[in-house]
Amino acid sequence: MRVNRQIRASNVRVIDKNGQQVGVITIQQAQTLADADSLDLVEISPNAQPPVCKIIDYGKFRYQQTKKEKESKKARHLVKIKEIKVKPNTDQHDLAVKLKHAREFIEKGNKVRLTCRFRGREMAHPEVGRRVIQKMIDGLADIATAEAFPKQMGRNLSVTVAPGVKKIKEKKSESKNEAKESGKSTV
Repeated sequence: MRVNRQIRASNVRVIDKNGQQVGVITIQQAQTLADADSLDLVEISPNAQPPVCKIIDYGKFRYQQTKKEKESKKARHLVKIKEIKVKPNTDQHDLAVKLKHAREFIEKGNKVRLTCRFRGREMAHPEVGRRVIQKMIDGLADIATAEAFPKQMGRNLSVTVAPGVKKIKEKKSESKNEAKESGKSTV
């Protein structure tokens, strides 16, 4: 952004400190108006014809801009890919625990990569690993969907599961409805 003497245009459209349009005036007149109020002349829209300038405190303006940027960064949620590893002979209870962890990751909005690693003679029966992965996909089917079919890459069989937005919203609304109904029944 150009400020004060950095502005190159000869005529500019000026907005005063109260937000009122002054009109199209020369850059010297605009600078005089800004100096009279002990403020800065800041070029807001340089591509407009003529460029739009505002009479404001530039330091305060920059501070507010950086504050808005920080707020927008806080609101943004980055999707991460978490990985859950299993083996073809993983026990049912262990699968349930891993499924619980995967469910937590998905509810937080992250994607989950389910990986089944084969060792030694386990490579002879990849269908066992496919069944394990399919059990996990089915266990997460109420809140997530598989992005593709499970793929075998070397000794690993993996699939990525993404949160299903509609499914999560439905789940939350169901729990809210149940809470309301239970609240009504106790009254």
